[in-house]
Amino acid sequence: MVLPDKYYTLIKWIVLTVLPASSVLVGMLGKAYGWNGTDMAVLTINAIATFFGVITGVSAFNLKNKED
Repeated sequence: MVLPDKYYTLIKWIVLTVLPASSVLVGMLGKAYGWNGTDMAVLTINAIATFFGVITGVSAFNLKNKED
């Protein structure tokens, strides 16, 4: 499956910028304020980032093979 360019660009930006920054923000604030479930929230954000990272990588790989 090859994602359309606009979706690929959006997902790539979210995966490489938004999700890691969100993970750090939740982790730091959660520890600072003593929020329960901080570790689970960070783990969830990182799992989502990994999932979308794999989708993005597979799409890029398929597009490269399609163009060759």
